[in-house]
Amino acid sequence: RIFVLGIGFFTLCFLMTSLGGQFSAKRLGDSPFTIRTEVMGALESRGVLRRMSDMLEMLMKRMDILARLENSTDFHKGEEARFPLDRFQPAAGLMERIQAIAQNVSDIAIKVDQILRNSLLNGKVLEGRRDQCEVPRDPKYPDCAGKVEWMRARWTSDPCYAFFGVDGTECSFLIYLSEVEWFCPPLPWRNRTVAVPSPPPPPRPQAAFRRDLARLLELIGTGKESLSFMKKRIRHLAQQWLRAARRLEQKLAGRQRDQKHILIHIGFLTEESGDVFSPRVLKGGPLGEMVQWADILAALFMLGHSLRVTVSLKELQSHLGVPPGRGNCPLTSPLPFDLIYTDYHGLQQMKQHMGLSFKKYRCRVRVIDTFGTEPAYNHEEYATLRGYRTNWGYWNLQPSQFMTMFPHTPDNSFMGFVSEELNQTERQLIKANKVSSMAVVYGKEASIWKGKEKFLAILNKYMEIHGTVYYETQRPPEVPAFVKNHGLLPQHEFQQLLRKAKLFIGFGFPYEGPAPLEAIANGCVFLQARFNPPHSSLNHEFFRGKPTSREATGPAVFQVSSQHPYAEDFIGKPHVWTVDYNNSEEFEAAIKTIMRTQVDPYLPYEYTCEGMLERIHAYIQHQDFCTTPSLAPSPKTKSPAMQSPPSPLALSPNSTHLVWSPSAGWVPQAWPPVASLQVWVSEPQHTCTETCRRRGLVCEPTFFRFLNKEEVFLQLSIACDSTEAEMNHLYPAVAPDVRECYLQKEPLLFSCAGYNAKYRRLCPCRDFRQGQVALCRDCL
Repeated sequence: RIFVLGIGFFTLCFLMTSLGGQFSAKRLGDSPFTIRTEVMGALESRGVLRRMSDMLEMLMKRMDILARLENSTDFHKGEEARFPLDRFQPAAGLMERIQAIAQNVSDIAIKVDQILRNSLLNGKVLEGRRDQCEVPRDPKYPDCAGKVEWMRARWTSDPCYAFFGVDGTECSFLIYLSEVEWFCPPLPWRNRTVAVPSPPPPPRPQAAFRRDLARLLELIGTGKESLSFMKKRIRHLAQQWLRAARRLEQKLAGRQRDQKHILIHIGFLTEESGDVFSPRVLKGGPLGEMVQWADILAALFMLGHSLRVTVSLKELQSHLGVPPGRGNCPLTSPLPFDLIYTDYHGLQQMKQHMGLSFKKYRCRVRVIDTFGTEPAYNHEEYATLRGYRTNWGYWNLQPSQFMTMFPHTPDNSFMGFVSEELNQTERQLIKANKVSSMAVVYGKEASIWKGKEKFLAILNKYMEIHGTVYYETQRPPEVPAFVKNHGLLPQHEFQQLLRKAKLFIGFGFPYEGPAPLEAIANGCVFLQARFNPPHSSLNHEFFRGKPTSREATGPAVFQVSSQHPYAEDFIGKPHVWTVDYNNSEEFEAAIKTIMRTQVDPYLPYEYTCEGMLERIHAYIQHQDFCTTPSLAPSPKTKSPAMQSPPSPLALSPNSTHLVWSPSAGWVPQAWPPVASLQVWVSEPQHTCTETCRRRGLVCEPTFFRFLNKEEVFLQLSIACDSTEAEMNHLYPAVAPDVRECYLQKEPLLFSCAGYNAKYRRLCPCRDFRQGQVALCRDCL
């Protein structure tokens, strides 16, 4: 019986291999819309089937001879004669089964022969049709001929084309370019199902605030020190996240929220990008990016959305549906994610592997970008023409798709992170235990201390200095002997050190990290250096290639005036002191004053768990970069940037600026709401960011489209002898000396940043929520 089953199984496997090889359309290199017929395979299959039939017949004859011999030998054993008779019956049954198998194989061989003959005949007809395709001349598809020419020369350059059925024939090119890509019209002879009205999609599941973070810790995974660090941070802040989620849930009062499918791809942790952070987590390396990513993961999860987390290129390709090959083809199926949060490394990986699908789906991407990307660097053509060189720009995304650690520029969305909040008991305990003569230096790497002996000597006259510099075996020589170095501390021990210290002092680097906010939240005063001249790509290697000007005269130079501009501008004294370290008297006087100054722990609302949840909730609910704002075009429209009806703006009661007119005949579906809009004219030396800030407002780039009109100049009593539309990140603006007015021609270049002494800019401003600069008062 085992022998018979083996014969049957072998036969079945052979048939599956032979016939499957002829007719399967799902193998690598085959297309779902083609059938391949291999002539050599067909002839070999018929021959092997015949040989199998002959072998089975020969096997049956030999079994018959053996059975007869066995019967003849055992017949002469007297009393044992009944045993050979018993054994003979199974042998006879075995021969019958073998004979039946041989007959079945013979029948199958005949049928396979008939099928293959018909298949070859049909294949010749199909090949004839496939070879007769001509490139269509359709004005709706102007790139078709050029794409076919490219395919003729390069279709073998990437295996993904063969995966989609391209085999070198004209028809396979046209099928691919019309059905996988969209450069050519559909072929009329292709089988296409008649479009049937599809039923409305089922209602999307609603997002519900979560009550436990355990599932998120599973999603993050293991295997990297950086992942372990993020999970520890999430566990440490778990109760604060849960309390913040309950407060926001009450604030939203049961408002319906669709659950989003979100992919989080942390590109800088992939092996392909080098993953320089993970090996340095335990050696004093920078943790700011991992702090932010941990908080982003926690916020998205607590808001109730469905998450997938990847830290490898292979996982990214699997989740996206990337076809095998080198990344030149579109995805194999529609993108299953509503949003993708990634960084510049991940963005580059997606572009390399998504083919044309990257352009189609890039509106769903949110880029976590520490220092920000200004429009002048983001627009590839403009940056190239103007010579704005950068290592990270040229993406042609909406500037608000870039999400920063601090609110550097309103052109980008402020993502942020969180610092630990203190309850009233903890705040009182910290105030009671503060040591007024204790200072902690900001900097875990020994290189930060190099050349700072002068400052440290002055500070040592008044305060006991503590450091947290990483070392393995011996004390770093850059750290003076009078400094009490604790080595690299776990986060909770570092927090305890800050709760005792009076002063947290920075020596100029690292720039804009989370530690100063944590120190201020624990009752420290933060002392930092004022950079004179400001640090930029012209005088500091760190800033070379950064895609932002940070308030420079033009977007060719990146500038910061201090180590932590947010702390200087948004917090300030008494919590933050920014002084000239080159002036020893000013530095020493600041230390004396700080020692006498009493400060309470302070944490801006936007850096609390609730503030971050509130902000990300608003972004997910209202930011839509995949839909173009629908405005009725003006008769004088010259470009998409100027497409809008006549101005619905009106002078304010004091006639100093424009506001949205209460009598306007229409109110667009805009976010932020247009009721928060104010239009002001800048001074020649001011950016729009500064112009709005001086009036207690925030520049809002999404409002530029409402004031990019000739009539707005007239409403503001600006005389224009001529009006031109050009690509310039400073427009709309007026050159008052020559009475020339300029409108913006390219919507992606609307920018709050940048100024030129020649121009006064038209600036769109808005109000903002107390402690939440990213949101207007009615934005939540």
